[in-house]
Amino acid sequence: MTTTSTAPSRRALPFPVAMARPAALVERNLRAARHYWLTFVSGFFEPVFYLFAMGVGIGALVGSVEVDGHEIPYAVFVAPAMMATSAMNGAVYDSTGNVFYKLKHSKLYRSVLSTPLRPWDIAAGEISWALLRGLIYSAAFLLVAAVAGFIPSWWALLAIPACTLIGLGFAAVGMAATTYMRSWNDMDYVQLAILPMFLFSATFYPLATYPPALQWVVQATPLYHGVDLVRALTMGDLHAGLLVHVAYLAVFSAVGLLATTRRIGKLLLT
Repeated sequence: MTTTSTAPSRRALPFPVAMARPAALVERNLRAARHYWLTFVSGFFEPVFYLFAMGVGIGALVGSVEVDGHEIPYAVFVAPAMMATSAMNGAVYDSTGNVFYKLKHSKLYRSVLSTPLRPWDIAAGEISWALLRGLIYSAAFLLVAAVAGFIPSWWALLAIPACTLIGLGFAAVGMAATTYMRSWNDMDYVQLAILPMFLFSATFYPLATYPPALQWVVQATPLYHGVDLVRALTMGDLHAGLLVHVAYLAVFSAVGLLATTRRIGKLLLT
């Protein structure tokens, strides 16, 4: 008499089931966020304050700026840059400081690995949560800017998926960078990277105002591509060149996802 094994073979899970595991980690973070909701909400106000301080305050002195041959009010120029910055800030805050605490201090991920979740699920869950935080910030900012009259086109609704892509890229790269951090002092390097991008990615001044050599540096930064993409969408200026920004941010995100998955697996499984 012969018998055959009925044990199921190991295979990849179908898409909806596979994403349910990272979603469990997102749900855990959502429940935890109820206990620090004030910190969560406070990250939204920084770009709003910059918008009204720079766009309205300094905008009264500047008047208008020229963008692609069109004169627009300075506040209209600054608003989409602050929206892109909101997506970046929300994603970076969660994928660096919060992930570092869970990785090095609370040892949360060691406990998570005792469940069916794998390192890839941890990376996907944390990046999704950071992306969600950036998306909430940018969507709320768009509403505020629209009510203030700084959004001239309904095409600005497309800026929300654009900010999703921005948040994905910065969340993935931010989490990858966090896996290399040894102490809280290393968080200073995050600010060292984020602050110059915030100030010089054509956020407050048109690209043409920079020297030609510096323009190349600015155009190499991911936030510049996010800012220019969101600015074009909020102004209703749709053209084929926007695909370059989308492609850049997609590659930026893919590199971050790959690096994060490999690093998390190496740290947690060895």
